[in-house]
Amino acid sequence: MLRNKSIYFVTIKLSKGVPMAHFPAFINFDDKKVLIIGGGLIAYEKVYHLLDFTKNITIISNELTQDIKELIDNNNLKCILKLYEKGDISGFDIIVVAVDDLNLQAKIYEESREYKCLCNCVDLQECCDFFFPAYIKKDDLIVAISTSGSSPAMAKQLRIFLSKIIPNSIGEFLKEMKELRKTMPKGKERMKFLDKKVQGYINSWESSDEQKNK
Repeated sequence: MLRNKSIYFVTIKLSKGVPMAHFPAFINFDDKKVLIIGGGLIAYEKVYHLLDFTKNITIISNELTQDIKELIDNNNLKCILKLYEKGDISGFDIIVVAVDDLNLQAKIYEESREYKCLCNCVDLQECCDFFFPAYIKKDDLIVAISTSGSSPAMAKQLRIFLSKIIPNSIGEFLKEMKELRKTMPKGKERMKFLDKKVQGYINSWESSDEQKNK
């Protein structure tokens, strides 16, 4: 799993009561403090994926599964073994509520309105400022997929499908592109050159697939 990347993709809810009112955005996690409330399977999954982007994660739970214990120990995460109490979310920027008690989820979301933070309650769509998309991460490339809750299965299968298509070499290609953007003068010629180079690289994926299928 790739680490030390601080950008995470979410879909942010813009307003209540408006269908499809979710804007895709990337959040810079460099200075963001993340709080996970819960210590079960869902909490584990959220921590596991967030570790692709940050280690500034705190877990609050009175019980922990063995899997999440290992994640905490292996990544030196802060863990507070206690039941949630009002005020525990103070000072955090991103809140993920992954407890079985739906009433508690709703209460924490309402409490979060008092703070400048984004909150996600895993079982209550109406109590979410943002959603976690299915995503592919290969070095600097991040591809995120959301069906706005219509079909998580579709998002999952699209992620698997696209992950097979995109080669692992894309990380090295993006490094090369970054250097070219730094060294070449800005203008239409640079744009044309870089577009053509990317098109050629993507077209090579098809050639590679054809060779495999022969």
